[in-house]
Parts: sequence; C-alpha cells; structure tokens
Amino acid sequence: MLLDKGDLQSGPAGGPAPLLICDLTQSYSPAGGGGVSTYLREKRDYILAKTPHTLLQIVPGPEDKVVVNGRHIWAEVGADPVRGSPNYRFILRTKIVRELLARYRPDVVESLCPWVLPWTAIHHRRAYPDTALVAAYSTDFPNAHVFRVAQAKFGTTLGKGFRWLSYGYAEITYREFDWVYTLSDEVCAVLAKHNVPRTSVLQLGVDIDTFHPSKRDPGFRAELGLPGDGPLLIYAGRLDNEKRADRLVDMFRRLPNDLGAAMVLIGDGKLRERLAEESRDLPIHFMGFVHDRDVLARALASSDIYVSGMADETFGISIVEAQASGLPVVGVASGAMIDRVPDGLGLLGPVDDTQKMAEHVMAIWHDDHEAIGRAARAHVEARFSWDRTFERLLTDIYPKALQSVAMRRTTGGRPRATILSAPVPVA
Repeated sequence: MLLDKGDLQSGPAGGPAPLLICDLTQSYSPAGGGGVSTYLREKRDYILAKTPHTLLQIVPGPEDKVVVNGRHIWAEVGADPVRGSPNYRFILRTKIVRELLARYRPDVVESLCPWVLPWTAIHHRRAYPDTALVAAYSTDFPNAHVFRVAQAKFGTTLGKGFRWLSYGYAEITYREFDWVYTLSDEVCAVLAKHNVPRTSVLQLGVDIDTFHPSKRDPGFRAELGLPGDGPLLIYAGRLDNEKRADRLVDMFRRLPNDLGAAMVLIGDGKLRERLAEESRDLPIHFMGFVHDRDVLARALASSDIYVSGMADETFGISIVEAQASGLPVVGVASGAMIDRVPDGLGLLGPVDDTQKMAEHVMAIWHDDHEAIGRAARAHVEARFSWDRTFERLLTDIYPKALQSVAMRRTTGGRPRATILSAPVPVA
C-alpha cells in the first residue's frame, strides 16, 4: 500500500496539522551501525510514539523497495556497495529519489549527508516551492574528510586545494537550505565564515534507560573467554581505516602484560579479518556487529574503559552510550571527542599516538576509574536525551525552516543571499 499526502489527517482542533517529514541520506547501513543509522531509528520511534506526524525515510538498499507501516514509510533505493565499505551503499539513481519525493510531497525534507542527495532535495524544492529544506551538517567534511584524505594521497598543498574546493561546494549547497543544524558552536562558526548564516546547534542523544550501569554482568568477561583481572577495554564502531581501529590493537600491545588487560571490539568492517589475524596472540575478542541494543548495553556496562582512536568523530554517539553505561573514555583530542570528553571524564591524547593512549589507559585504571564512570553517567543524564533532541528539532529548527519558506514565498526569492559563479550540481 502506498500512502498519498492527501491521506494525511488534519491536526486536532486548535493544534498544528501533522507534517509529512522526510529523512534523506546515503549514510545508512543495516549492519554497519553508525550515528546516522541510530538517529534514523530513534527519530522513527519518537515520531510514531509522541507526535501525529508521518515520517518518510529514504535510504540506499540492495533494491528498490517501499514499506508502509502506519505513519512510517521506509523507502530503499537500489544502490551499489561503496568500495572498501561493504556495509554502505551510494545512491546515484537520483531520479528514483525525485519520484519518491514528488509522490509523497513532504512538508520538510531533512538531508543527512553532503553528497548528491542534498541537490536532489534542492531540485525537488524548485519544483515544489512550499517544501522546507533542513540539512544536518554533522561534520565539517571539507576539513575532516576531504583534506585529510587528499593530504595523505597528494600532499599538503593539493590537500588544501581540495579543501578550498569542498568549502566552495558546501557554501553553494547549504545556502540553498532553509535551515542547517550542526553539532557544535565551532562548526556553526565555520559555516558562518563561509556565508551560511541560518544555523543552529542540535545536540544528539542517547537512550539513557537502555545504556545504564545497571546492565553490568560480572560474568561477561569469562563468557567471552578473556583472561586477566585488569581493565576490560571496549570499542564499538566500524573496524576500518576511517575509525583508526588498527590503532587500538597497536595500543593494546603497548600495555604491560602484568596489567591483566583484555579488550572487546564490537563492529564490522574491512579491517576486521586482518586485525583478528594479527591479534591472535592477544586477549582481544571480536564480537562483530551487534544488532540488539540490549546486548550492546550489557557489553558496555560490563567493561571498564571505552577506547577510540577516531580523529574525525562527528557527534560520538558511541562515546555517549559508553558514558551512559558508566565508563571513562580514553581517546584522541580531535573532532567531537573534545566536546564529549571534558576534564574529569577520561583522557585524550594526540591523534595516532598509541603509546600515549596506552599510558592513559593505565592512568585511568590506577585512578578511581569507577568514580570517573559515575561522573560520566551524571554528565550524560544532565545533557543528552533523544527526547530533548527531537523536541528541539520539531519545535525550533523545523519551524524556523518553515518560516524561511513563508518569507521566501512572500519575497519570491531563494533562501541564499547571493549566487556564486560556480557550477551547480545536477541531480
């Protein structure tokens, strides 16, 4: 059954009419985890349980498919796997996306990735001007992704050139949106510098009931066959180059044997088989990707220290889930980790410095690590919840975008102030 926009019921007397909201992203994987996949799931649950709205979510999949379940419409667009990241796919058949948008005519389209699909949404809005466009600028991708990759491959000078081009693309693209949200004030400032003024900070959240210290199981370590009575380290995320998963194994080798440490790596990715082979002599357990959130919550709460070498963390949902489970964090002073791990909740060191990371693990373990974990839990309880995230999205950010639509319709202009002399992508 396909649901047309005309089938939506009007809102209660005196209240706003329900919206048809669309999430649009390349960054979805049914087996790879990731912050966007978590966001899509949590948003679906919130919309269906606590609002009258209808939610259309368009993601890549192995084939074209639309599943309607009440007020939730799940649409997969057939796409090929991303080379080197087999859990992810990349939509190039934007005509199918345009057809879905034209059929359902969402009131708000929220774009959750920077490549190709934002322009699919922009071109849809040009055909249907009443559509409000919201974008998640969840990472400063010209610097965090483009520059780092280009610098490694071509050197610093060319890396800066690619970064400059990417910022030009970002400016052209995101000035077309009615509102943009970021995950930090610093990224808002970067966008303002590049003439994207309509921005807000949106803190993402965590399920603080699922991820809780009470889920700790004293038998978890023995169940995995891990020896020792020292710290049980844990990481949850993709095991690939971007996440720097190999640094964790190198860090573990630098820990003294008499520390009695062991480590659990949760996740899948192209480095998994290689890392498992290289660490056969170490007390490291590879759990693979964990679909069940309760299983993940038990694993986190049953460990002692969360470790991550990720330099370009965008929000760090996995970090906040670990903190909610009562764990100190040992990581790197880069990306969102700086905001997620303030003084007193863990230790951060230089990127790729696995010796310093090992020293920080020992320092945390020999400190009052349980008290640090309790402080981490209190920090999350005070600041992060999905309810707060989606309340802000629906009562502040979406209304600002819809107001921008009304102003644009009144003035007959586009949301951007100027048109730059650069090519406009076609999608």
